[in-house]
Amino acid sequence: MPITLAIDCMGGDHGPSVTIPAAFQFLREDAQARAILVGLPEIFDETFRKAAAEFAERLIVRTASEVVGMDEAPASAMRGKKDSSMRVAIDLVKSGEACAAVSAGNTGALMAISRFVLKTLPGIDRPAIATIIPSMKGQTYMLDLGANVDCTAEHLLQFAIMGSALLESVEHNDSPTVGLLNIGEEDIKGNEVVKRAAELLRQSDLNFYGNVEGNDIFKGTTDMVVCDGFVGNVALKSAEGLAHMVTTFLTEEFKRSLLSKLIAVIAMPVLRRFKRRFDPRRYNGATLLGLRGVVVKSHGSADEFGYVWALRRAAEAARNNLIERIGLHMQSLVSDAGTAGEGGAE
Repeated sequence: MPITLAIDCMGGDHGPSVTIPAAFQFLREDAQARAILVGLPEIFDETFRKAAAEFAERLIVRTASEVVGMDEAPASAMRGKKDSSMRVAIDLVKSGEACAAVSAGNTGALMAISRFVLKTLPGIDRPAIATIIPSMKGQTYMLDLGANVDCTAEHLLQFAIMGSALLESVEHNDSPTVGLLNIGEEDIKGNEVVKRAAELLRQSDLNFYGNVEGNDIFKGTTDMVVCDGFVGNVALKSAEGLAHMVTTFLTEEFKRSLLSKLIAVIAMPVLRRFKRRFDPRRYNGATLLGLRGVVVKSHGSADEFGYVWALRRAAEAARNNLIERIGLHMQSLVSDAGTAGEGGAE
């Protein structure tokens, strides 16, 4: 299925030096895809035009006059920069010219602008951020990761619905298992919000596994783990910090002596495989769920290899009707609630 991605070329720590080559690589890989590159006029110079000629009509350029800063306040970016590259890319999704938007820019601004421009789907109170974390069984999807610090039980149920639709779309998993992050597996554990959320999840048609603990994220106990944004963000940053510490310690130990260096040479194939499994670039691309359009956030420090992964995730979500799947799940939830209400009335 042909899809078109709107790419904010100015976002991230590296901007066009990463986003444009990544867009070219993505188009080489996906012969049915098209891309609309959005950025300041000066980045689309003669050198760019020569390189872009390879893709002919599959590549379109849209200029913007402003750029959202990485540390800019979301409200300022939303109200004061209506012609930013980020805003133009999202506007393209709203108009239907693009199937999805991808940006490595300011996360808060991206969420604020996306919510303002695209609005949320019926039945969804708040969008959530979902991403992939490596696990012993491959990978685990996790949400929310910071968009919603304070959540109700109903919000957590909505996150689970949106996450399930994401796995159905991107991973082609028709019945993904859902774990609710808690301080213990027992039903009596957790605060009142989490306990109530567990009740709602059991009553839903989702494949609810039950409560899971922090270590289950990395065991791969469930396909997806649901939590509020405060807990999710802390868990994610802790995991990133631990991974960085482990790789740093390994490097230091292998450099400690001549013998260690010789052992490192022998162990190099194993170390490369280890690095590949932990490589955060392969998991780049967090999806903003609950909007009336597909928006994917790339890590701000992503290089070309990592940014291509974010583009692939956006294309897969758009191709497999992520928005429609979430809508169908929400309709089912409303229908079930209505049936239960009628039964209770009788």
